[in-house]
Amino acid sequence: MNEIIEYIIKFLLGDNVSDDIVQKIGYTDKEEEFGRYKLVIYPSGFFKSEIYGNIHSIPSLPLKIWDDAPLLYGEPKLEQVGNTRILHADIIASTYFLISRYEEMVRRGCRDVHGRFYGKESLSYKAGFIDRPLVEEYGKLLRQQLRELGIEIPEPEKKIKKIFLTHDVDQLAHYRRFRGMMGAVTRGIKSPKKRAEARRAIKTFFKGIRFDPWYTFPWLFKIDQSLTEALGEERCKTVVFIKAGGGHKKEDKPNSNLAHPDYKNFIRYCKRKNIIVGLHASYEAGRHPNLIAEEKKKLEHVAKTKITYNRHHFLRSREPEDMEALIQAGLTDDFTLAYADMAGFRLGTCRPVQWINPSTQQLRPLILHPFTIMDSTLSDKRYMNMNAFDAYEYCVQLINNVENYGGEFVILWHNTMVEKKSPSYHRKLYKNILEFLKTK
Repeated sequence: MNEIIEYIIKFLLGDNVSDDIVQKIGYTDKEEEFGRYKLVIYPSGFFKSEIYGNIHSIPSLPLKIWDDAPLLYGEPKLEQVGNTRILHADIIASTYFLISRYEEMVRRGCRDVHGRFYGKESLSYKAGFIDRPLVEEYGKLLRQQLRELGIEIPEPEKKIKKIFLTHDVDQLAHYRRFRGMMGAVTRGIKSPKKRAEARRAIKTFFKGIRFDPWYTFPWLFKIDQSLTEALGEERCKTVVFIKAGGGHKKEDKPNSNLAHPDYKNFIRYCKRKNIIVGLHASYEAGRHPNLIAEEKKKLEHVAKTKITYNRHHFLRSREPEDMEALIQAGLTDDFTLAYADMAGFRLGTCRPVQWINPSTQQLRPLILHPFTIMDSTLSDKRYMNMNAFDAYEYCVQLINNVENYGGEFVILWHNTMVEKKSPSYHRKLYKNILEFLKTK
């Protein structure tokens, strides 16, 4: 655990903090060791073998408050022992709980029909801080304690360090498959109101994907590029996650045919636009993580490039230890960790964080990029069911929170959600969000 504790202290303090400052902070309940440190964070007992992994280790509500920050473990109390300040707020255990997805390991029975942990069942939602990067708040309070002890330490710049504009290619087009085209034709025969759709389907099938209503990537990439030009290529990246496999479940249908010219042309188009191609691990791979390596290899073969980014289809990252399959496949960065039913900070942080396997209590090389907003999360009646105004206001709030703590902002918008003639508000909302981001 020493490696993990040191990592968490460094993560709380922020980037570019010297090891000299880290060594002034201890995490111990042994009074004879207090004198070695300027500040000691007193352990709450969370990591004791008889407590760790037990359902009773989940914090009970209401949570205690330390200077306006909900505290998962420990007491909001300070004391002085000799020349050492003792902080009884166990922000080490509290941070570990959030960034390791510990809750999901312990509450394995809490899953939806897709095997995903419910956002509305999470402690962060029930305690009312799902919209706050609580780990960053702990870091700010820790730095404040050090300054009071005469240790100079800077605050992170209030600026979004990086923006990832991401798009999951669940379905590249609607009418480029014979079945899709014939479905539209059948609807056109049955209903005069559907005849325009039938004509468009036939035109798309025979003349090209550019006529398809779901092929909205040229529009998405154009406004993505406008943000990149405004903020710079170092701060703003566009990523498309492409499926390369799938099983027989309807959630994986239609399976992506990477050998089809449409996919090959699309991948070439992305590369010309300097858009990163990542793996969209299939729904089936969520159940059988051993398939991830095979799907990655298949995508690399078609894309002719090394794939290091992943996001699971349906956000179907089911069990914490399943992430080991990503590492074994050679993936370095995962963008899956948001709740499907609640926009906010699933990991309690707005910064990329190294994955801690809560089952083995090991620090692993995989980097998790918590993403904050997904289009359907905002509008779906099963999820947040927001109107356009409330959705925009909530997105602005989340973006401002990322900015305040110098974090990374990751957003997911699907090509199928921004049809030009769709009654959905998502096309306009995405454009408005990117316009707001240009001010950051």
